[in-house]
Amino acid sequence: MTTLFWIIIGILTFDFIFERYLDYLNTTRWSDQLPAGVKGIYDEEKYRKQQLYSKTNHRFGMLTSSFSFLLIMLMFFFQGFALVNGWAMNISSNPIWSALLFFAILMLASDILNTPFDLYSTFVIEEKFGFNKTTAKTYILDKIKGWLLGAIIGGGLLALIIFIYLKTGQWFWIYVWIVISVFSIFMAMFYSSLIVPLFNKQTPLEDGELKQAIQNFAGKVGFKLDNIYVIDGSKRSTKANAYFTGLGSKKRIVLYDTLINDMEIPELIAVLAHEIGHYKKKHIIWSLIIGILQTGLMLFVFSLLINSPALSQALGVAKPNFHIGLIAFGILYSPLSSIIGIGMNMLSRKNEYEADAFAAKHYDGEPLASALKKLSVKNLSNLCPHPAYVFVHYSHPTLLQRLQALEKRG
Repeated sequence: MTTLFWIIIGILTFDFIFERYLDYLNTTRWSDQLPAGVKGIYDEEKYRKQQLYSKTNHRFGMLTSSFSFLLIMLMFFFQGFALVNGWAMNISSNPIWSALLFFAILMLASDILNTPFDLYSTFVIEEKFGFNKTTAKTYILDKIKGWLLGAIIGGGLLALIIFIYLKTGQWFWIYVWIVISVFSIFMAMFYSSLIVPLFNKQTPLEDGELKQAIQNFAGKVGFKLDNIYVIDGSKRSTKANAYFTGLGSKKRIVLYDTLINDMEIPELIAVLAHEIGHYKKKHIIWSLIIGILQTGLMLFVFSLLINSPALSQALGVAKPNFHIGLIAFGILYSPLSSIIGIGMNMLSRKNEYEADAFAAKHYDGEPLASALKKLSVKNLSNLCPHPAYVFVHYSHPTLLQRLQALEKRG
């Protein structure tokens, strides 16, 4: 076994242990008594339910993550990737078709093996705590649609990338970077109108007091908004949310029907003011630009290593090929990717504070605070996560941090 093989094993093992340690740190914040910081947000009964929800998900997460870790270790130590590569190459020696077959086998096998865990999470844990609204029919249709989208979009993009690689050689990364950048911009603009309708029904918000209040606020802050939609999130879960999507004339605000049912109009306007704040502060554009730059960096580093026989040999394949090299590189690149991810989360938390401040300045901080509390309680959010876990994984500040920042603004 090569040195590179053991480096990959070391990266995977370190990542697994580190993530379990962060999970453990969160468990040290569990309490049977209602902490002073969350009084007035959770009552005793609701807090006990939240703690039970956290503990249940923690135990289940330990099981699923351990299973995934064991699976990937077996794939490496028993040359599972080489075996699947052999199957794919026996069916077709064409670099594009063999790569598509290779990833199709891996993705399908992974999905099948993880489906029992997903079923338990959805129909046992989420059901137990009153969240699940997904029917068996919806679940099956989601699976089928997910497979088809993965095959069409993922497979099509992969085929194009390999085609470019075969035609352009060492400079392929530049052409692929352009393709992925164009695709990213296209999806940012049209995801909500092309992909979301395959899974959820989106309907324009009906005329009435809420729509008028939204339009009044949007006009006040100079935000041209013609697209306000309600999404039927309640078909899968009772959890509530809202989000801003799209660019330019394609921008739209989407409200979950559960959010509308649970909140008063001032609270809904405050949530929307927060989302508009992201747009006004250009967070959407900058996130897209940074994502494109990250992709360029990754592709450049990949282009330096793709022809190295060591990448394929680390996975037990003697002759280098694109898809085996991509798997090995993905793992080797993951430490840098994780560091970049932490930096992106720091930026995202900063952006959330700025969007909250925008909502407080141009609308009102009090209904925003009320809305954030309602969302946290309804979703049984952990209000006392460990700071280390927040630093690594949270893209949003904790509720208590956001409330403190709003209070400082007066």
